Amino acid sequence: MSLTRFSAVQVRTPEGILFSLPLAGPIVRCLAWIIDVACISVATALLNRVLGAFELIGSDAVRGLTALGYFVISIGYGITAEWIFRGQTIGKRLLQLRVMDQQGLRLRLSQIVMRNLLRVVDGLPVLYLVGGASCLLTQRMQRLGDLAANTIVVRSSRVRQPDLDQILGGKFNSLLAHRHLAARLRQRVTPEIAAVSLDALLRREQLQPAARIALFHDLAGYFRSLVEFPPEATELLADEQYVRNTVEILFR
Repeated sequence: MSLTRFSAVQVRTPEGILFSLPLAGPIVRCLAWIIDVACISVATALLNRVLGAFELIGSDAVRGLTALGYFVISIGYGITAEWIFRGQTIGKRLLQLRVMDQQGLRLRLSQIVMRNLLRVVDGLPVLYLVGGASCLLTQRMQRLGDLAANTIVVRSSRVRQPDLDQILGGKFNSLLAHRHLAARLRQRVTPEIAAVSLDALLRREQLQPAARIALFHDLAGYFRSLVEFPPEATELLADEQYVRNTVEILFR
């Protein structure tokens, strides 16, 4: 992995695919955090209302349960959201940010748990001063939770719907005959890899022949490693056609 300091990170996946992503700075991450705090506050208020009905068991017990409930909600919210939405909370989703493994590997649950548990330390002494200072002092703008979990936060811009007719040229897509496998492929491909594949097809005529062959060989190999289609659907497909068929599945 190589880095342009405080701007973007280049990630090479295990399949040899290289792509660049802009890093999320402290300010936009703070705005996402404010949105997430609002969501946590709503959930905590609902919990307080429920616990208010049990005041008869003692105010001290209720206060203790409230404090415990806030901790569980604040930590559990981040873990649950980032796992379900593949690296995004509601705040990150609204601001188009995403947590990802800094080596380009699939984000693991253990990484999500680690970075969220360490929010307690990053939040010290107040207003995430420790976490903010860590973001400013580290090359990849990582708070302590990111450093421990080997994660980064990147900007994940939405990809505009392309003119698929221009790219696909009305060619038959043999992969679409296996709808359950196509759905599985759509689920497993990240937005970043989808964007790289689309860009490769749009710029294919600008590539040198050797570079074009190598690029589509790597991309096709990556997609084949995610989902295995029956031989009759893939055996006659060149690598570039395989990528073209995959892009149709992802965007149409």
